[in-house]
Amino acid sequence: MDLYDFMKEGNPGKSQSQQPGIQQKMDPLPIEEFDHWKGSGKLQGKVALITGGDSGIGRAVAIAYAKEGAHVAISYLDEHDDAEYAKQRIEEEGGKCVLYPGDISDAAFCENLIQQVVKDFNTLDILVNNAARQDVQNDLTAITPEQFERTFRTNFFSFFYLTRAALPHLGKGNSIINTASINPYIGNPTLIDYTSTKGAIVAFTRSLAKGLASKGIRVNGVAPGPIWTPLIPATMQGDMLTNFGTQTPLGRPGQPVDLVGSYVLLASEEAAYMTGQFIHVNGGDYMSS
Repeated sequence: MDLYDFMKEGNPGKSQSQQPGIQQKMDPLPIEEFDHWKGSGKLQGKVALITGGDSGIGRAVAIAYAKEGAHVAISYLDEHDDAEYAKQRIEEEGGKCVLYPGDISDAAFCENLIQQVVKDFNTLDILVNNAARQDVQNDLTAITPEQFERTFRTNFFSFFYLTRAALPHLGKGNSIINTASINPYIGNPTLIDYTSTKGAIVAFTRSLAKGLASKGIRVNGVAPGPIWTPLIPATMQGDMLTNFGTQTPLGRPGQPVDLVGSYVLLASEEAAYMTGQFIHVNGGDYMSS
């Protein structure tokens, strides 16, 4: 399917009832890989843990990592069918894959997750903190304390929990990659709490990068613009959903496959001199002066 015409191929106004959304129910389905794209061993033998790796950006990255020779641990909430498909694709590319369902907003789960991944794979080389939630609200007063805390626990606390637990197992040449968003750079009045968590991730990434540089551990991030993932139909409806991403200079929403090059780069030795940086993939929606 052509990246520019894909929204014409389905019904982008078809919403879902709850988060984090099911990729298999999306119409049109996201584009997560190109059949013609072959890996070149950039991550040969590495072990990566990807949160939210069952669908969307996470799954596209997981498949790309497998194509580059990595083994992949996938953390996800409870979307078992999506996760099983991700596992199948990773194994088809020759990688080992283990699925770890559970709630990353819980500190104990995160601690246990890291320990289990290291036990199952004997090592951990790449941590991709990616999973997130969002709730569209038209103004600040509509955000309840419960929603605010839930968003921060999922989107930001989990990054802290997982990174803290992973650090004893990481060393020189290893990499942490955090998924932020375009929103803290431009502001979003309908996603205030979500945007705030993504701003916290930017600050966390840059601070951690300086703190870990002496150990040879690189910490970087990707700041996606509007990307067609299950989170979109699960949280938007009406014109917001139908017109999603069409405001960008490139005139379309991004696809998960648009992100994979950035995540592969940041995990590989080709980015050995990069730390504390964010790669912006947003269709031109944000251009800093």
